[in-house]
Amino acid sequence: MTAYPYPLLKPPSFAWDRSAAPAEPKVSEWIKTLEVATAGSTDWSDYDVALLGVPLSRSSISASAASENPDAMRRAWKYFTTYNLDYDVDLQSLRVVDLGDVRQHVTDIAQCHRNIREAMAHMRTNHPQLLPVMMGGDHSITAMLIKGYKDVHTDERVGILQLDTHFDLRDLTDNGPSNGTPIRNLIESKTIQAEDVHNIGLHGFFNARSLKAYADEAGVRYATLRQARQKGVAQTVQEALERLASQVDTIYLTVDMDVLDIGYGPGVPASTPGGMRSDELFDAVYEAGLHPKVKAMDIVCLDPYKDRTEATVKTAVHVMLSFLTGYRQRK
Repeated sequence: MTAYPYPLLKPPSFAWDRSAAPAEPKVSEWIKTLEVATAGSTDWSDYDVALLGVPLSRSSISASAASENPDAMRRAWKYFTTYNLDYDVDLQSLRVVDLGDVRQHVTDIAQCHRNIREAMAHMRTNHPQLLPVMMGGDHSITAMLIKGYKDVHTDERVGILQLDTHFDLRDLTDNGPSNGTPIRNLIESKTIQAEDVHNIGLHGFFNARSLKAYADEAGVRYATLRQARQKGVAQTVQEALERLASQVDTIYLTVDMDVLDIGYGPGVPASTPGGMRSDELFDAVYEAGLHPKVKAMDIVCLDPYKDRTEATVKTAVHVMLSFLTGYRQRK
């Protein structure tokens, strides 16, 4: 297996033409890709943020082509500039590199998960100073990414800020390492502590009573979307971050796009009514981007084949850029 720029990665399936250097670039002209021939000698000090595609959806409970999302997001970069009018912030000064995708096995989900875990470990070993941003893929990838992080940062206590309609605490004996079990997987493998999880966005008729009972017994912290709106979504996120920061060394942000209302996220396999508006999600991830202990994030569970007019894909790109806006202001 070739080592681009280290094993288990392959270059993006396409790259935008970046031969021009406009003063006001589109995101497609701003994010860099590595030259395959020289990737192994990359000077990682040239970058601040590393993007990684994790194109796995065979482990999804709902039928899903979330594996196609990393490339869908890349193709949507052309619609966005680097300037965020809402905060008067230009992202150009952030140096972002697209590392491509984790190699996936055609049929062996366990092998795919091992590849994801190892890829994250390589990222943290080769360039631990970079902020990793992952484009999924279904939510099962989060457990593997955090395990890969912990494989390198063994002494760090890792917490999770989860923006999600679901607890993702289904029983592993019934569901295995699927997109319905990543948080339980991490708790029961003792990778994280249950009290170091804070879920915001739960709502409606989409979680079994037994899952809430497990969360309460284990000590998982959560705020329903109704509770978050009563206080304010941004303030709820701020308070969750501060509570986590008082307990952990690192906060991992995971954004399940099914947290969106079905009207804002038609391309989500498990889309539901009553979820977040897109502006609420943008505010939430912006707050996370500002916090110094948030050191990684992923975006999961988006099926571009189910999308309409790229609405959900564009929203996912906006989520990524909103998070990076906070990160840019943090730096």
